[in-house]
Amino acid sequence: MPHSDTFRSPVRREVPAESLINRELSLLAFQRRVLAQAADESVPLLERLKFLCIVSSNLDEFFEIRVAGLMEQMRTGTLLANGQRPLALYQQVCSEVHQIVAEQYALLNDIILPAMAAEGIVFLRRSQWTDAQRAWIHEHFMNEVMPVLTPVGLDPAHPFPRVLNKSLNFAVELEGRDAFGRNCNAAIVQAPRSLPRVIRLPKELTGVDNGFVFFSSVVHAHVSELFAGMTVLGCYQFRVTRNSDLFVDEEEIKDLRKALQGELQQRNYGDAVRLEVADNCSQQMSEFLQHQFGLDRLELYRVPGIVNLVRLMQVPDWVERPDLKYAPFQPTLPKGLDKRSDLFDAIRQQDILLHHPFQSFKPVIDLLSAAADDPQVLAIRMTVYRTGNDSVLMEQLLRAARKGKEVNVVVELMARFDEEANINWAARLEEAGAHVVYGVFGYKTHAKMLLILRREEDDKGHPRLRRYVHLGTGNYHPRTTRFYTDFGLLTANEEIGADVHEVFKQLTGLGHAQTLRHLWQAPFALQSNLVAAIDAEAQIARAGRRARIIAKVNALMESETIAALYEASQAGVEIELIVRGPCALRPGVAGLSENIKVRSVVGRFLEHSRIFYFHADGEEKLYLSSADWMERNFFRRIEVAFPILDPKVKRRVLREGLKPYLADNCQAWEMDGETGQYRKRSYRGLRRSAQEWLMQEVVGN
Repeated sequence: MPHSDTFRSPVRREVPAESLINRELSLLAFQRRVLAQAADESVPLLERLKFLCIVSSNLDEFFEIRVAGLMEQMRTGTLLANGQRPLALYQQVCSEVHQIVAEQYALLNDIILPAMAAEGIVFLRRSQWTDAQRAWIHEHFMNEVMPVLTPVGLDPAHPFPRVLNKSLNFAVELEGRDAFGRNCNAAIVQAPRSLPRVIRLPKELTGVDNGFVFFSSVVHAHVSELFAGMTVLGCYQFRVTRNSDLFVDEEEIKDLRKALQGELQQRNYGDAVRLEVADNCSQQMSEFLQHQFGLDRLELYRVPGIVNLVRLMQVPDWVERPDLKYAPFQPTLPKGLDKRSDLFDAIRQQDILLHHPFQSFKPVIDLLSAAADDPQVLAIRMTVYRTGNDSVLMEQLLRAARKGKEVNVVVELMARFDEEANINWAARLEEAGAHVVYGVFGYKTHAKMLLILRREEDDKGHPRLRRYVHLGTGNYHPRTTRFYTDFGLLTANEEIGADVHEVFKQLTGLGHAQTLRHLWQAPFALQSNLVAAIDAEAQIARAGRRARIIAKVNALMESETIAALYEASQAGVEIELIVRGPCALRPGVAGLSENIKVRSVVGRFLEHSRIFYFHADGEEKLYLSSADWMERNFFRRIEVAFPILDPKVKRRVLREGLKPYLADNCQAWEMDGETGQYRKRSYRGLRRSAQEWLMQEVVGN
């Protein structure tokens, strides 16, 4: 395996704008693939509902970040990367989202909810309530809901209230005078986030095991109780989405954690970027709301149903119907670990590959727990990007620090939407005596690394320090390892351990970056090494020998990498790309990319692993990484790609991480490079699903 600095820095290559697909439009194409899972009758019914909710959650973030950025470009007059004005793209994006939302609600109202009702999972509309149900709901409203609602009448003394990002609200049209003689014709009722958006009714009232009413229906039915003596002319749900990107100025701050804490308080009140209203909302009220939020008709979304579909994600968890969900899946341990009690000994013997969610994340937790207890362990170093509010890994780090271990944790405070959790963990770690740093300002620490230093004896009985390392493609988040596909490598390889040690030195201290033996590190060498490896494959093809590249990533957007892939294709390299989400590269275009195929796999598990394979004249170089092929990952993040050196482990990655996805004909979508659209692969004869095969085959390997 060559040194990381033996690859040359590539010459800058430009790609014509017409040879690239826009990122926002490619992201929306991915949402259509997720929506197709909700429409797929072969997917269990309650899982279809979840996919429908996932689309809503994804669109929320799309507006909070991508559309918000596009609107900011329009406001400032900034041109797009291709030199075009952003308005045309913005209009195209809004048109596409309106179509997706229309299809989403049609699927919910016309197919999924009726199918659930047929299975005894019923959402009762107000028009369907019996007298007994109405009485129970009224009592629930008076006791559980009304006491925590605060209606705000709109008049000179009560201006339009601040509306939280993505919160449920009701706009009420009124007629009459209140107790003080004020003539008020409008009010806002904000729904506290503490109240559930779906309410279960007793079985004896519904005649089914799972009878529910929407919170919005309960409020609609009783809104007059909030305005005694006045006439309610209309009550309409609405929800506003706001710009949620955080900004901190490097030149103006002295303490990143304090600066972020201040910014987080304002995130819920950023500029509005989308307004959702129920489709029965009057024209007068919708125009009034648009004016309040500074939005026009493109940003208004009228929906035939509840405006907060994400909250339906909880329903499948409440319903005990295993026959309407994916079959339970129990991850196992790799061979060699299931019978070994000493993890350090097992890792010394050989590299250990963990393939989640098919294999358990427990060995990583156990390794950290063993390190906390082992008197021979001197130091633990770890990066934290996303780990959640309730993390057993963080608890083990706290325990290790309290036991006197040297614990160094690089916490990424700018992990989007996980900032608050990470700030809280950083504070707790510091209180326990751990050394906490926040990486390098301006570069997100996205690499997934765990380093344990242990004092041992060599073959001659002499003391020595040995490094134990875990490197991964996914976050140190035990919950997401149950439904994200990722790889993790446990190794005691001395050279890889030295590389990881060097990266930690960069993150916690100062000084020039040193040459790494095996790791490709961003922002220094990952992209240039990757492009040089692509170029090397092209050289092999030009010499008339077989050349092949396979890559599996979440996103492919970086133009110089795409340019190298186009050139490699033209040289005769066979290139197969498995890209879950946005992809700017156009495959199969005559004269440009005839030898490139792009496919996307969407299924039960979220595809998350990043794998880079180069045939390399038969040497078969293979890397796993935390980095997608995007400009931000290559140049604005601290990432690592690490080689798989053990031949046995390499064969496993090829067998489990790449080959099943190339053969998938059930959940794979192929891109048409001319249009940028995706077509789902169909099968005749043998059905091949990568994820289903992995659930059957990986167990125990």
